Amino acid sequence: MMVQEKQVNYVGPFITMVFLFLIVGFLTTANTQFQGPLKEAFLAGVGDLKNTFATLITFSWFLAYPICGGVGSSWTTKYGYKGTLIRSLFIMLIGLGFFFISSWFTVTFPNANINLDANIIPFGFFIFLLGSFIIGASATILQVVINPYLSACYVKGTQSIQRLAVGGSANSIGTTIAPFFVTGIVFGGVAMEEVQVRQLMNPFIGLMVIITLVLLVLMRFSLPDIEGTKAEVGEKLEKNIWSFRHLTLGVIAIFFYVGVEVCIGANINLYAIEQESLYGVFSLFGNDSLTLFGINFAMPAFMATLYWGGMLIGRLVGSSLNKVSPRVQLTFTTICATILTVLAITFNNPWLLTAVGLFHSIMWGAIYTLSIHQLGKYTSIASGVFMIGVVGGAVLPLLQGVMADAMDGWRWSWTIVIAGELFMLYYALLGSKIRQRGN
Repeated sequence: MMVQEKQVNYVGPFITMVFLFLIVGFLTTANTQFQGPLKEAFLAGVGDLKNTFATLITFSWFLAYPICGGVGSSWTTKYGYKGTLIRSLFIMLIGLGFFFISSWFTVTFPNANINLDANIIPFGFFIFLLGSFIIGASATILQVVINPYLSACYVKGTQSIQRLAVGGSANSIGTTIAPFFVTGIVFGGVAMEEVQVRQLMNPFIGLMVIITLVLLVLMRFSLPDIEGTKAEVGEKLEKNIWSFRHLTLGVIAIFFYVGVEVCIGANINLYAIEQESLYGVFSLFGNDSLTLFGINFAMPAFMATLYWGGMLIGRLVGSSLNKVSPRVQLTFTTICATILTVLAITFNNPWLLTAVGLFHSIMWGAIYTLSIHQLGKYTSIASGVFMIGVVGGAVLPLLQGVMADAMDGWRWSWTIVIAGELFMLYYALLGSKIRQRGN
């Protein structure tokens, strides 16, 4: 198989996958960053459940992962990697269209509301949630293709974990620029209380144009399948995918990883807004906003950018750690992330959480590499199963929002992050050891 892989030029496909990973990261984080602004624009009529409703934006996105991961695996078997990517980008266009419709509908029909007890919610908010789910489905299917392809494609002078780290770095570039896109371009750097729904329409049209161009270019690219990474059409596999214990526990580990990653990335701005209103935590900068490149950015968005930027730096560093095993990397980073989160709770300071991104950076690649190790033709199916765990990005941030409402503040809700880090530490030390269940 290695001889055959060396005969194929995978550099072009590798670059294509890296670019698509950037798009996935950008849209995922952009979606989470809508929580704060849309909390003000859409949820002004919601009472004590604002945090819970705001986190539904993230919940609807990541809910797509357990539902659509299997779709990505079956499409990969039926249509190949390229055919699956093209179909997933069509789905992404549909989701962006729903984002546009949500704002257009709310502006055009301002009195179209849904009353839930004392809470008044614009119908357009639920259209936005549907769009969030659809784009989340697209991102799911994209990653079912991207992860195993990066892991298996032969590029001279690289190893599997390094290629995943490069892809993760591109993903982090997208996540780093997304908060600036939302606060600086979509909402023009205005204060949260001044955000208007009509500001959403033009940026979403622009994103649809960009994805259309990407789709047209991809249709002309050569993207060969990689033998030995997926089952053939009609082939019956003799083993149940869940019989691989290290994969099963890896799915649980990725549930907690994505959950705690998104808890911080999506909810740190809500925590920061709360701290600013209560304690003036932004006095470190002498203001509650920051001007970069001539654009005014709200400080909460800057904190989210620091977090995602730390992930970018960590992944760039991780791409050079070819002599450090994934197990050692995961052990070290989970311990450091746990300590920082404990300190953030102790001192009630969101700034400490921004540093956690540096240690979250390599966890995806480490867990994925450990989970699919020695799976062979089960790899593409395992990649779809792996996506089930990403639902943690829906469940844990929503649970944290409920905890924040119940505890009348965000401080103690961060204990949910500590729990997730501790399970990942267990997976690094014990759960990732390869043996089939029952053996």
